[in-house]
Amino acid sequence: MGDWLLTALLTLYRECLLLAVVGLAIGGIDDFLIDILYLCRKSWRDMMVYTRHRRMTTATLPPSSQPGSIAVFIPAWRESDVIGPMLRHALSCWRHGDYRIFVGVYPNDLDTIAALAPIARDDPRIILGVNPHPGPSTKADCLNILWRAMRASETTQGRPYKAVLLHDAEDVVHSDEIRLFDFMIDRFDMVQLPVLPLTGRGGWLRRAITNHYCDEFAESHGKSLSVREALGASIPSAGVACAFERQMLGRLASATHGGPFDPSSLTEDYEAGLRIRQMGGRGAFVRMRDQHGDLVATREYFPDSIDSAVRQKARWMIGISLAGWDRMGWQGGPAEWWMRIRDRRAAIAALILCAAYLAFILALILGAMGLFMPMPALSLPPLIDTLLSLTLALMLWRVAMRAIFVTRAYGWRYGLGSIPRTFVANGIAILAARRALWLYARSLLGMALVWDKTQHRFPDLKTDP
Repeated sequence: MGDWLLTALLTLYRECLLLAVVGLAIGGIDDFLIDILYLCRKSWRDMMVYTRHRRMTTATLPPSSQPGSIAVFIPAWRESDVIGPMLRHALSCWRHGDYRIFVGVYPNDLDTIAALAPIARDDPRIILGVNPHPGPSTKADCLNILWRAMRASETTQGRPYKAVLLHDAEDVVHSDEIRLFDFMIDRFDMVQLPVLPLTGRGGWLRRAITNHYCDEFAESHGKSLSVREALGASIPSAGVACAFERQMLGRLASATHGGPFDPSSLTEDYEAGLRIRQMGGRGAFVRMRDQHGDLVATREYFPDSIDSAVRQKARWMIGISLAGWDRMGWQGGPAEWWMRIRDRRAAIAALILCAAYLAFILALILGAMGLFMPMPALSLPPLIDTLLSLTLALMLWRVAMRAIFVTRAYGWRYGLGSIPRTFVANGIAILAARRALWLYARSLLGMALVWDKTQHRFPDLKTDP
């Protein structure tokens, strides 16, 4: 029995190790290529562009040559805690902008309606779109309600909106973004601004869970989207701080869906960005600073509990990595295929991480067993030894690059903190993959996917960063 157990453990260890090192090496090389492309692009722009032209800021941004009104869409399901402060802050920031804010609510969410009512009553720029069906449906379904409310508003005012801007009920908007979108939509069909998660509060675990979002967005919106744009691939919408040219978004509208967003999708914003590119539209990721040197970006709190983070990331994984494979296919050229592979690798990456951690645990178990009983030498094939060395080098590079981008966005303390937070991010990814696969399998059996939203909070702008 003892020999059988030992043989089984050794076999499982070798198989897990082989899967882990091969998968981590492939993923590491993929990330390394993105890093090299980013560094080459940045070096070229620094030496060849910005030595001759000053970087534009919102202070030097000229007015749009074709100014127009912007429709801001905010879907709201059980957002009574945040929708009031969010709207008051937005109205204060955008005091002189040409816009209307459309807020989508549900008839069985009276708390959110009550929080909205006094603001909408006092300010005509707030327009409610009430879903005829009780919630929750999906976020896409709520956005389509707002699309129809916007169409009714266009009929009333006798002119179309210039752009549709997406925001969430917990977003801290930037005062210059309406003017920036008005200028950029003259040139592009979709414009995405950076998203900067607010840093966490509370105990160390809560802070680590929230701050691992800071790490991921600092790298994604500091590097990856810029590389996608440079390669000519589609720019996926983050669902917030993202504007669509009105007529282009209208081309996505379907009578079946009642608007441009597919109600059966959990990542309707991401898909919209890809579909616009497929239709020949141009997307842009814009990183611009204001007159004070601050990045024009949307800030918000992300989940600070394991359950909330797992549910949110599982929703993203279903929409992008699993259902996205079926729904969006593989249109486009080599650069687009590469980016879609990167988007859809999350579930496989979680499996590889699970294998890596299991191999590490088995190595500890086998090492402990060797203290009390004779053990065969744990010799590894030369290929695995080579891949282990490569994986270690790529891992050190990856950790260093993430720390640099987090430092750039949040300061050196958070940059150093991103290194141990890697383990928190990996654990959440593994749990999210498990949940995503379960929910996706249920959907294939006929179970409808609904808006599995997380609870939000709005910062105290006087004390929070």
